[in-house]
Amino acid sequence: MATDVTPTRKNLMRIEDRIDLSERGHDTLEQKRDGLIMEFMDILDQAQDVRADMETEYQDAQGKIDMARAMEGDVAVRGAAAAIREHPEITVESKNIMGVVVPQIESTKVRKDLNERGYGLLGTSGRIDETAEAFEDLLEQVVLAAEVETAMKKMLTEIETTKRRVNALEFTLLPDLYESKDYIESKLEEQEREEIFRMKKIKANKEAAEKEAEEAAAEAES
Repeated sequence: MATDVTPTRKNLMRIEDRIDLSERGHDTLEQKRDGLIMEFMDILDQAQDVRADMETEYQDAQGKIDMARAMEGDVAVRGAAAAIREHPEITVESKNIMGVVVPQIESTKVRKDLNERGYGLLGTSGRIDETAEAFEDLLEQVVLAAEVETAMKKMLTEIETTKRRVNALEFTLLPDLYESKDYIESKLEEQEREEIFRMKKIKANKEAAEKEAEEAAAEAES
């Protein structure tokens, strides 16, 4: 790239401006990358906790539904599940983390009172109630896991993109600009030395010509 640029002072100024802009952009991207990594680590810790909680909730819900099926019968469990009148609602909004838009998921109508579940209290036992409550807990945990996991993936994608930009500036663009700057400066210095040499030679020739003229004039007078 260095030899493709014309070695002029105007081009040198342009390259120096690009170097200054690229260095500031590099510093800004590095700060953004580091901030994103810190945010990602926080979300990663949260995701690990959410996964562990979700696994616990799943095991609890699975154990309770197995017990309910064994004690109440599969038909009774299915009938209670089918009696639900209001289904959970999910709304997705967004929030900004270090310039990254991540989802913010809210769930409503997940937890219900006994009289909101739709099945008759007289025809079911406490095992059905415990099972319903356990799966409500599990659903809330699943919604939270979806929010955290999606945010984590988006943050990771942005980190990788920012790292590529930092590396492109650090290892490709800036070295090329530095090389072009050095090339132009060396060429300008070379041109300046040649100009000084040329001016000295012109001066020497002029002085020699003046001396010859003076000597010729002196001989003519004598």
